[in-house]
Amino acid sequence: MRMSYTLTLYFGRQFLLGMGIVLAVLASVAFLFELAELMRRAANREEMDAVLVFQMALLRVPLLTQKILPIAALFGSMLAFYWLTRSQQLVVARGAGVSVWQFIMPALLLAGGVGIFSITVFDPFASAAAARFEQLEARYFRGQTSSLAVSQNGLWLRQAGPDGQSVIHSEHVGQQGEELGEVTIYFYEGADRFAGRVDAETAVLREGHWELFNVLLSGPDRAPQHIERYIVPTTLTLARIQDSFAPPETLSFWELPAFIDTLREAGFSALNHRLHWHTLLSSPLLLLAMVLIAATFSLRLTRHGYAGLLIVGGVFVGLVLYVAGDIVLALGLAGNVPAALAAWTPAGVSTLLGAATLFHLEDG
Repeated sequence: MRMSYTLTLYFGRQFLLGMGIVLAVLASVAFLFELAELMRRAANREEMDAVLVFQMALLRVPLLTQKILPIAALFGSMLAFYWLTRSQQLVVARGAGVSVWQFIMPALLLAGGVGIFSITVFDPFASAAAARFEQLEARYFRGQTSSLAVSQNGLWLRQAGPDGQSVIHSEHVGQQGEELGEVTIYFYEGADRFAGRVDAETAVLREGHWELFNVLLSGPDRAPQHIERYIVPTTLTLARIQDSFAPPETLSFWELPAFIDTLREAGFSALNHRLHWHTLLSSPLLLLAMVLIAATFSLRLTRHGYAGLLIVGGVFVGLVLYVAGDIVLALGLAGNVPAALAAWTPAGVSTLLGAATLFHLEDG
């Protein structure tokens, strides 16, 4: 039997309603937890006020919403199928010859559409909010005075010193940021008064200073001077330089490929960003997997009376798969598993597991 267009829209509407309710509840809970954590961190900081803390918590909501979307798809699907079963609508539809694949197809299509919308339209908004949150957190909580930017024109660093600011530019990067080539350092007194310039063939980051070689010193009130070795104090460390990169969550889906290429050309590892990009790409498939898992248990729900136990079992299986996915992602981040494999494995395995179980229950 072919399911009617009206029934297809009805089932799809029920799925969206269930997923929307669960997503709203989970996002609200996540916001409250984030707000409580930020209030705890800001308790002893005089420069922080309640309005700023509330704004920072709101800036975290879009990113948190993206992270909980698979869980919302799982719980929302189970909620929708539970509604349809308790009201006997799903039972009647199946009695009329509607197969499980037909009644879950609207949910599968909508889940895939939500996933595509999330990475193509919603993700740029979420990444912009995350970038703003990172700026505020670095300013008010971490007190960072150094920042880094990578572009097609090379590597740019800014560091604060006892006499003012200095800006470092390098055309080439080696040893993951520990060695710089074709280096120029601009020194400033106070906020913006130019104090001098250093050009060097190479610079090596040591503990507490940059060691520059084949150096040309120049300034507004002195003639250029060439020396073989020069020391520039710094508070930067290799870990701080690498940590100063824009977190992958602050870059949109459309910006990540170009940024990854830029990192590689600059000599830095782009593993974290590649893993995040592949994770975004696989998210629509993961949403489909959550719907399949929910349908697996909802199908048994129509045939047996122990609804509560089946619902708990479905939630448990979904959460186990979700946690296992995080473990695989951690292995990918550590470099033990290729980034693409680590990102696609949770979604792929979950989809195959859900589809195989449905085939067994429906057609086996």
